Amino acid sequence: MAPLIKILIILTSHATVSGTEQPTGVWLEEFTTPYYAFVDSGALVDVASIDGGKVPVDPNSLKQEGKNPASVERFLKDSAAREKIANSTKLDGLKPEGYAAVFIPGGHGTMWDLPRSDALAKLLSQSWREGKVVAAVCHGPAGLLNAVDETGKPLLAGRRVAAFSNAEEVAAGMDKRVPFALETRIRELGARYESGPNFKPFALRDGRLVTGQNPSSSARVAELVLEALSKNTER
Repeated sequence: MAPLIKILIILTSHATVSGTEQPTGVWLEEFTTPYYAFVDSGALVDVASIDGGKVPVDPNSLKQEGKNPASVERFLKDSAAREKIANSTKLDGLKPEGYAAVFIPGGHGTMWDLPRSDALAKLLSQSWREGKVVAAVCHGPAGLLNAVDETGKPLLAGRRVAAFSNAEEVAAGMDKRVPFALETRIRELGARYESGPNFKPFALRDGRLVTGQNPSSSARVAELVLEALSKNTER
């Protein structure tokens, strides 16, 4: 019998665009599509967040029932999955032992709390050193900015990385509201930033690092995570 694969999903706890009352949080499909891809592959998925407890969901990512992406509709009927984001595990003190991969969905909330989290940077850096798959989509790569590889260099330096582009941020009307431009910061770390057309699926796998550009990329990111896990288990 193949060993049970465990995947840790880490979500934002930041609920408003700073300085305003505009709600934000996780972009729901960026969680639900990979979550079900992982679960349906036979993996056990745990959910953590920066502060623990109830994870804020960007209301713009949730429409009335029947008008959402299939994974979101499935989530709305899945009490066990809803419980995972209603009572997420607090990240601080969480260890990467036992997990084969760590995945970070996006949503604009990630731009505030993920880069400030020393616990996240530590967990991701340790995960990379231990040979785990590290993945993120859309604004989720904001959580990778302070992670380092086994040599102490920025994890993203020299690696192929996709994330929400500056052009998409302008198109979304958020370029003046986010604390920094994610694409620019990734480039400044020495990453080989790549992107496709605005809001179209685009994802990359550079060894054990998997990243995707936008919400439309969540399914492809999940596929590449599972691909990277299969390569890991073949070694």
